[in-house]
Amino acid sequence: MSTMIGLETHVQLKSDSKLFCGCRNPVSYDGKDELKPNTFVCPTCLGFPGSKPRLNRKVINFAISAALALNCKIASKMYFSRKTYFYPDMSKNFQITQYEVPIAAGGYMEISIGGKKKKIRITRLHIEEDPAKLVHVKLGSGGYTKVDYNRAGVPLIEIVTEPDIDTPEEARIYLNKLGQILEYLGVYDFSLEASMKSDANLSVNGGNRVESKNITGVKEVHKALSYEKIRQKNVVKFGGKIELESRLWDPVAGVTRRMRKKETEADYGYIFEPDLPVFEISKDDIECIKESLPELPDEKRIRFVKQYGLHESEAEKLVSEKELANLFEKVQEKTGVKIAASWIAGQLKKTLNYNKTSLRKSRLSDKEIILALMKFKNGEFTDHITEMILRKMVESGKSVDDAVSELGLKTINNKKEISAVISKVVDKHSMAVDDYLGGVEKSLHFLVGMVVRETKGQVSAKDAKDNLIDYIKKKYRK
Repeated sequence: MSTMIGLETHVQLKSDSKLFCGCRNPVSYDGKDELKPNTFVCPTCLGFPGSKPRLNRKVINFAISAALALNCKIASKMYFSRKTYFYPDMSKNFQITQYEVPIAAGGYMEISIGGKKKKIRITRLHIEEDPAKLVHVKLGSGGYTKVDYNRAGVPLIEIVTEPDIDTPEEARIYLNKLGQILEYLGVYDFSLEASMKSDANLSVNGGNRVESKNITGVKEVHKALSYEKIRQKNVVKFGGKIELESRLWDPVAGVTRRMRKKETEADYGYIFEPDLPVFEISKDDIECIKESLPELPDEKRIRFVKQYGLHESEAEKLVSEKELANLFEKVQEKTGVKIAASWIAGQLKKTLNYNKTSLRKSRLSDKEIILALMKFKNGEFTDHITEMILRKMVESGKSVDDAVSELGLKTINNKKEISAVISKVVDKHSMAVDDYLGGVEKSLHFLVGMVVRETKGQVSAKDAKDNLIDYIKKKYRK
């Protein structure tokens, strides 16, 4: 059975203030203390009668930047609409959004699937305000819900695709790349998972589409679509009919649950927002923003391959995070391209992923990473020691010296110490020595591995090999 998937993705923008008032945007809050509920609020974002919205110009520029990066056409004029919204998280009972004339439309993103390129068409990109946050203290009898209006009025862009996505895996790739692009633009914080939410629409065999609402994060979208794909196929397989409906993703149970019959656009009762005018977007403004766009992930990947001779997959890993790409360019100036690319795209990225963090969120400094890799280059650290130190640095934010001290690591390069270890290994594995003397080269690799293991990686493979050859020559070929 074939599937068709379309995504409606809401992204919180990193402006200093909210969309329609001067309140501080909690998404950009960098305070050390926990943000208290209902502190970044005013009459406008609380929906008090008589309060009037005023548009945040920076949000317009952010939206135009995102639209240009997604190859969209920018509208010359735009305006806002009221969307009827009777729910506690929107106290004025309507949401200010864009409906008839979005700020941008008709774009696309190119993704790579199994080495092949595929275009995902972007239907529209529009601006709207976020509702408040509902905190359900207890469900059922005696339960209650608290409302935190700090989030009310946070600026969002909603990016809607055509149903060009065929699998949950393609959806994951699309969302990851979307997050990378927006983070490179500086309009979005990809490390804050709650900053990106998606409504995922899926249908099988051209039947009715089912919308899974308000899914937080990329991984959860993949899980929700995977479940919904199986659920719908089983309904059809056993003679059932897929209803046009909205469902809620339950990340704990790993299932979608029916919410309500799917609304049509008419159900929302859109009307023109009377408290905001029509806004004109000049060609000069668009060109100015276009010229200020940074180098985006695809452009940087292509440059890395061309300029540094990297493999495509290696460059892809490096540009997956802006800070990682910047670090690579700094490190390669000190260590050379080969060491910088292999360690940053390899062990460092793998360790960051294992710890479910990013370079920016970790406490690592560029200076300390450069120091560790310079010591590796100069032979002060073996592969194993460098790997252990990087792990410790990621896990605890330790400096190179502190990591070495805490792990009790040192590099053995004293010939007497190395010879003592080699003597022990040679005596223990005499058959391997005989095989090597008989011309079996792979036996030498085995012995090298035993020396490195015996020293817990404190002797490099190169030093182990060179000293082994010298030791065996002196002992057996006098």
